[in-house]
Order: sequence, then C-alpha cells, then structure tokens
Amino acid sequence: MSAQLAIEAVGLVKTFGATRAVDGVDLAVPRGAVYGVLGPNGAGKTTTIRMLATLLRPDAGSAKVLGRDVVAQADEVRSLVSLTGQLASVDEDLTGRENLVLLARLLGFTRADAKARADELLEAFGLADAAGRQVKNFSGGMRRRLDIAASIVVTPELMFLDEPTTGLDPRSRNQVWDIVRALVAQGTTVLLCTQYLDEADQLAERIAVIDRGRVIAEGTPAQLKASVGQGALHVRLLDADRRDEAEQLLARALDAQVHLEPDPARLTVPVTDAGRATGAIAELSAAGIELADFALGQPSLDEVFLALTGHPAEETVDEEEAA
Repeated sequence: MSAQLAIEAVGLVKTFGATRAVDGVDLAVPRGAVYGVLGPNGAGKTTTIRMLATLLRPDAGSAKVLGRDVVAQADEVRSLVSLTGQLASVDEDLTGRENLVLLARLLGFTRADAKARADELLEAFGLADAAGRQVKNFSGGMRRRLDIAASIVVTPELMFLDEPTTGLDPRSRNQVWDIVRALVAQGTTVLLCTQYLDEADQLAERIAVIDRGRVIAEGTPAQLKASVGQGALHVRLLDADRRDEAEQLLARALDAQVHLEPDPARLTVPVTDAGRATGAIAELSAAGIELADFALGQPSLDEVFLALTGHPAEETVDEEEAA
C-alpha cells in the first residue's frame, strides 16, 4: 500500500507559540492524481504543506513523501517535489523568459537547453507573446501561470500547489485548472490546498477537509456530499426584499433551517423528501412570492463544509501568520 502512495502522513503536529496550527493530521495521498486539502484560511493547510515539503520540521508525527522520510531524507524529498506557494516566487524585474532560463541554468541545464526549455514552457502556458516583458507588467493570471511553469522546469513527481488561484478572475482560474489537469495527465501527483470549494470539486479525485488543524472528513467529492445524508433545495427570488418572508415559509414547510446565501435573493434549505420540496415551492407561489429559478439536488461542497464544521468555509485570520 505504501508504494502506491505519494504522501503518507501520520499524526503531524506543528505549534507556533500557544497556537496549535496543525493538530494530528493524517493523510494518505495516492500517486498520479489531484488530492485536495480543503479548508478556510487558518485551518492549517499551508503549515501542513510546508512540513511535507521539508520547509518546516514537525513537532510530532511522521511523514513520507514518495517513500522518503521528510525529516531523515529531506534532501531526497526536495529533489523530487516542487512547491508553488500563495505568492509568486519569480523575479518581477526580469522578463518571463529570463526567469525560466535562470532557473533552468541553476538546475544544471546548458545555456542552449535552458533557452529551449524556457521557450517550450512559455509556449505551453500561453506566455510566448509576453516572454520579453518584465514580470511586473504581467497580469495576475499571467504571473500565476509563469510561477507554475517555473515549478516544472524539471517536471516533478509531486507538486504542492498552495491556493494557486487566489485573487484570479474566472478566466485565469480556468486556465490554471487546465494546467493542473495537463500535469496530472503526464503523471505528476498534485496536492492542492484550496479554500475554494468549487476548485476542489472540479479538480480533486479525493478531498481531505481540514478545520482548526485537524482532518474532519475525507473522501471523493461525491462521498462527502452524500455524507450529509440529504439533498438541498436552492431558491432564487425575483424580489430580494421578500427573502425574510420566504425564509419563514420554507422553514415552516420543510421543518428545517434555511441558509441565507451571499446573494440577497438566494436561499438554500436541506430536504429529505422531494414531495415536501415540491409542496414548499407551491406554498411560495400561493403566497405571491415569485421565483427566478429553483433547483433540487445533492448538497454543494459549501453545504457539506457547513454541515461538517458548523460554520461556512469563509476566510478567517491565518493562525500561523498571527502566531
């Protein structure tokens, strides 16, 4: 079993002063796929990645990456993995091509091979036209793509991606997702840390949900959704001013707590019986509350996180930074 795992962690612990940022994390990450680590800021995701990437020494527990111990064989681990953190690691005063050539030369490429590899990556990542521009003039999405390209000058067996799409627009996020899928198709294992539930749903074959330094659930996206044990009715009103009235009606009709979405016209309520959901929609209509749309289906990963933790997957203070 161990030979089939890219990462095998047992009881990892890391503290910063009085803050226990990671509190006994267990992970078993299979090779050749995207494995998601999902949780809000401050959940312990970044600290876990830094321990697995040998940047931090665990205070307790053990971990093997590609069969190597992250403490006793740290140099070997570093030679096999790459890490793309939350902040771009490229030099903003150099051009895109100069950044990649520099990294390739540091990794032992000849001058000619370094230039060839840089051009290959710039073309593959859609950056060839901007290759001669200084990175400080790149858009956020272009910087992120260059950052990932820099991480695979030598294609790693395992890539750690720590919130790779934070702050990107939807188009840039989709481009990064396509890059991740292409890496996995070529045989790289990806450990993806994210606070975006839709990102984990899109990319990861399995997901570990982390909250306050502990893994509280693990499985495929479908398994996590099914673990809630119920469906959800999603309603969007034509008149957002009537949301309070709709909330009261739905709570009474379905005997359940209604979740108010960030969109002031949307509500979500768990349901166990499709017939009762149909009746609730009829009651809204009878009360003159018009709907823009409604849907009945499996709960989203947002709702799964809320059910598992008792709070939404929203941004919180990064406990490691605070410590």
